[in-house]
Amino acid sequence: MDVMNIIYYCAIILLSTKIFGMLTRRIGLPQVVGMILAGLLIGPAIFSRFGWSFHGILDPTPAEMDVLNSFSQIGVIFILFSSGLETDFRKMKQSGAAATAIACVGVIVPVALGTLGALCFMGGLQEITNTPKLFNALFVGCILAATSVGITVETLRELGKLNTRVGTTLLSAAIIDDVLGIILLSIVTGITGEGSIGMTLLKAVGFFVFTIGVGLLLRLLFKHMIRIWPHKRRTSIFAISMCFLFAYCAEKFFGIAAITGAYMAGLMLSSLDDTSFVDRKVIVSGYMIFTPMFFAYIGISADFSHFTLAGLLFAVVFVFLGIIGKIIGCSATSRLFGYRGRDSLAIGCGMIARGEVALAVYATGQSLIYYGDDGVLLGIDPLVATIFLIVFSSMLCPILLKLCFRNTNHPSVGAHRTPTRISAEAIENIIDPDIKTDASGKAAPESRPLQTAAALPEKAVGGRA
Repeated sequence: MDVMNIIYYCAIILLSTKIFGMLTRRIGLPQVVGMILAGLLIGPAIFSRFGWSFHGILDPTPAEMDVLNSFSQIGVIFILFSSGLETDFRKMKQSGAAATAIACVGVIVPVALGTLGALCFMGGLQEITNTPKLFNALFVGCILAATSVGITVETLRELGKLNTRVGTTLLSAAIIDDVLGIILLSIVTGITGEGSIGMTLLKAVGFFVFTIGVGLLLRLLFKHMIRIWPHKRRTSIFAISMCFLFAYCAEKFFGIAAITGAYMAGLMLSSLDDTSFVDRKVIVSGYMIFTPMFFAYIGISADFSHFTLAGLLFAVVFVFLGIIGKIIGCSATSRLFGYRGRDSLAIGCGMIARGEVALAVYATGQSLIYYGDDGVLLGIDPLVATIFLIVFSSMLCPILLKLCFRNTNHPSVGAHRTPTRISAEAIENIIDPDIKTDASGKAAPESRPLQTAAALPEKAVGGRA
């Protein structure tokens, strides 16, 4: 693997995601849509289908894809850690029952629809008595259970809705949703002899005991540190280290998605005196490099080469069931807890995005795919359909959320002030609507939902070592 290629890839990804993000913001769409489109257009997903020698500006080798995937995983960990820091724990407790119920229905309905849909493509519903096909269908349904929290969080942050009642409930439900989906897959594989149901449930309980117990102790330590060293960079460095350790322990020791550990780390440090200071450092660290990598990687890693007409039809049905199952199940449940109109619809739409967890579920449950004794595929291999689901749901989720909050948008989304004079600041404001200007024409960094290091106030960026 050539390190210079990775450096080149990083340059192209950062440049293209920013340009496409600016363009989608100019037409009133969240930046994440542009970032995913950038990944599709610069990678081999589309151009490799034409039989040309040109497979995209980026045509990574498997080893290079592993590096880009690692960057993208760090990016989504930063996103979830930041969202945990920004979560109002008191509001989260208030929405605990609603979030739990929404998550449960958000798992049950898509899994049921996905299982029945897969059976229909494997000979009909009568195949439910065929044990190998049934477990293959359950595996397909389990893929529909997971929600990509990172895409939803980034969109809510852009819209200024992350710390609202709807945003808090939606984020809490998405976190619980991921845990339930992984536990469900573990139970299915456990029934087939691939794992232990009791051990899976024990690990899930142990994960929350660990994160809450250790997290509360570390929270006391951080309170003491903040009193001694207020607004110093070392606090942010220690906090990011805690985030990475929680993410590592969640994945390696408890079988829970790393992003869940990162979110729990942020939640344990939320509402402290220096939490906003730490959060700004995390946003800058992630948004400058790793966060664009996460969204671009979804498009770059898409593979449309192994496709048949039947596979295309299944992929369309799979995507439809995955989207409609979340919207109907989560929206209907949220209405039972007092959410009305667009709020309930926003919760359903915010749960449709799939990402890295769906791919992790696929990788974990591949042994459930039904093959005959001669190695011929008799069931369904949902890899291509899963990639379709990730791409389309990831693009559709921010668009639908934007429509749900259309009349109540954050003032920094999709709008910019008309410049009063021709200047470098005014030109930059026209090109990139992220940047606002005050009456004197100077940049007003506090108006940015996601701020870069150059735009943040000196006190917020620099701090003291």
